[in-house]
Amino acid sequence: QVQLVESGGGLVQPGGSLRLSCAASGSFFGIWTMGWYRQAPGSQRELVAEITAAGDTNYVGSVKGRFTISRDNAKNTMYLQMNNLEPEDTAVYYCNARLLGATFWGQGTQVTVSS
Repeated sequence: QVQLVESGGGLVQPGGSLRLSCAASGSFFGIWTMGWYRQAPGSQRELVAEITAAGDTNYVGSVKGRFTISRDNAKNTMYLQMNNLEPEDTAVYYCNARLLGATFWGQGTQVTVSS
């Protein structure tokens, strides 16, 4: 059983920064593909960024240059550093783990960007 727990969300002003964390339980964290998704009210859940076991990364266009995804396999933890936040980034952010066809989700953490 894999459990994912997100933290680090909150309220921030436009232009501000937040760092999200996803702590994972279970074995073989280092070989999972990990990702951050988000879902705004009335919208579908979308991929924000993902990082493979090899450290390759992929970002949705709207966050490129502002967000950075990383992982610390020794700590079974993934991060999302979010800089220059915009009101359009407001959403619930979910941690995702994929391995051999199995997919796991965290409970989500709210990020609100507002003045």
